[in-house]
Amino acid sequence: MIEKQQRHGEKGSRHVLALGSTRSNDWSFAGGLRITIRPNVRTFHLHRKNYGVHASWLANSQIASSVFTLGTAAVLPFYTLMVVAPKAELTKKSMESSIPYVVLGLLYGYLLYLSWTPDTLRQMFASQYWLPELPGIAKLFSSEMTLASAWIHLLAVDLFAARQVFQDGLENEIETRHSVSLCLFFCPIGIVTHVITKALSKSSRNAEQRLH
Repeated sequence: MIEKQQRHGEKGSRHVLALGSTRSNDWSFAGGLRITIRPNVRTFHLHRKNYGVHASWLANSQIASSVFTLGTAAVLPFYTLMVVAPKAELTKKSMESSIPYVVLGLLYGYLLYLSWTPDTLRQMFASQYWLPELPGIAKLFSSEMTLASAWIHLLAVDLFAARQVFQDGLENEIETRHSVSLCLFFCPIGIVTHVITKALSKSSRNAEQRLH
């Protein structure tokens, strides 16, 4: 479609072409008809830039979602072993391995690299004393990539804490299945329940020894 503009009483008329070019017709008695075509390159580059930004955002969103799901699925077998078969040799050997922490660490580093911007440190340490502030952290976590990296970070730390609880339970013959389960999503509460369970178990054993 060609959009046409005409001005009566002037020497020429201008046509704006839909293909991104502008044609001017100028008439004079001395020079006759002169036609000038100027490509509108700026509009073409603007659309390409917007398309590139949209494609980049879509790719980052897919990466964040995929790594989020992969990290969550990777830790579930270890929690399952600690809860279902805490005294099995497979469970003990699995929890002694450092492989899950290496995998989670690599995933976290990859997401951190993708989510890093020149403003990351400024948003993390926004106060004049270089301390984190809640508004800056909230703005930082508005990105899906940053949220996914934080989730992988939590999975690694929670699994490490759950392993410590599990191994301490084996060493001191303490029930840890409830504490390990809580460590998956509520790690601080899981640690507290383990401390309480350990204290109660110790008191119960001391009471039994006094009776005997």
